[in-house]
Amino acid sequence: MKKQALNKEQLLQDEYLIEQFLDALWTEQGLSQHTLNAYQTDLKSLAKWSACGNASTLMTLNKVNLQSYLAHRLDIGIKARSTARLLSTLRRFYQYLIRENQISVDPSALLESPKLGRPLPKTMSEREVEALLEAPDIDDPLGLRDRAMLELIYATGLRVSELVGLDIYGANLQQGVVRVTGKGNKERLVPMGEEALSWIVSYLKTSRTDLLGTAMSDKLFVTRRGGGMTRQTFWYMVKRYAQLSGISTTLSPHVLRHAFATHLLNHGADLRVVQMLLGHSDLSTTQIYTHIAKERLKDLHAQHHPRG
Repeated sequence: MKKQALNKEQLLQDEYLIEQFLDALWTEQGLSQHTLNAYQTDLKSLAKWSACGNASTLMTLNKVNLQSYLAHRLDIGIKARSTARLLSTLRRFYQYLIRENQISVDPSALLESPKLGRPLPKTMSEREVEALLEAPDIDDPLGLRDRAMLELIYATGLRVSELVGLDIYGANLQQGVVRVTGKGNKERLVPMGEEALSWIVSYLKTSRTDLLGTAMSDKLFVTRRGGGMTRQTFWYMVKRYAQLSGISTTLSPHVLRHAFATHLLNHGADLRVVQMLLGHSDLSTTQIYTHIAKERLKDLHAQHHPRG
């Protein structure tokens, strides 16, 4: 089959339109760079497909064109969850064009979303969390910093970006809370608990000063270079301590957030309280953790009941 030529002029027009859309989202809603990158990837993939033998720009695509693109994605093996995200991107994009009076009809409005199962997020047992928290060498400045970070993320359920983005003024040691700027630039106060608070205090008294040396930084958690820690560095740190503590399951920092929510619910916390602590705007997002708690109860029943 002959490969279709790429209409570069059309692609440039679409990419300029995409940038306008992303700028509007960032300015008006303060979406995270991660979310904006996902929208950009989705729209640029569609624009590139359309620019190969299709005379329609993103602005002039119709429902049939979009259905053809979805069929193309299915043919090359792209999963339903990725397609569902794409449809969410398209609806937001075309609603923006309607609002800007650039189109009058939303071609994505009547497209059906693929049916998705509800996968349960990975979590950890309380014993595994304890093993992970005890893995760092607290006699080393880096180890004490790492222990404080692990204690704090488990005690608060922060997103990784929220944890590494904390500045030193965001930790109120008198009140025992951290001030977090989450998705959409929304602020929330999250209690850190006595255990995490004590590790933060220990870290601030000794390790942070040792790591900074003569450097200055507003970040709460710093490296030997005097700067803040990145998401990727923390991710590798969690992986390393998981290996040291003998945890065989695949861990990521987000699993600690899942563990925070699941363990709270297992111990009787109210779902709406967990929603507030996690910074979820919609309760349905938090409800996934009730499913994890139920699955845990089923497993315990199966293991210990004589007729399980």
